[in-house]
Amino acid sequence: QVQLVESGGGLVQAGGSLRLSCAASGRTFSTYAMGWFRQAPGKERVFVAAISSSSSSVSYAHSVKGRFTISRDNAKNTVFLQMNSLEPEDTAVYRCAATKGVVQDPRTYDYWGQGTQVTVSS
Repeated sequence: QVQLVESGGGLVQAGGSLRLSCAASGRTFSTYAMGWFRQAPGKERVFVAAISSSSSSVSYAHSVKGRFTISRDNAKNTVFLQMNSLEPEDTAVYRCAATKGVVQDPRTYDYWGQGTQVTVSS
C-alpha cells in the first residue's frame, strides 16, 4: 500500500515557476515508477511526466518538455515536479501516482494522490 500526498501548488503569474512535491508512505515507494498527471476543468486527465523507480528513465508530455523536470528522492520517499516558464494553459489539478506498468497510461497506475491546484494567471 502506498499513500501519496501532493503539495506545492498555488497561484503564479505566467512565466513563473512552481515546484510540486509528492510525499509517499510505505516501504515499497522505491519499487514504483512515479507519474504526474493533470486535469483542467471540463477536460480529461492527461499525462505530464514520469520517472522510473531508479530515476534512470524519464518521460514528458510534448507540451511540457523543456519546461518541466521530474525527479525523485527514494531515501525521502518523495517525487518532485519542477515547473518553469508556466503558461495559463498549465492551469489544472496536478496529481501524482504510482505504477509498475506503462507510465503514460493512467489506467496502469495503482495509487493516486488527491491533487494540488496550480493556477497560472496571464
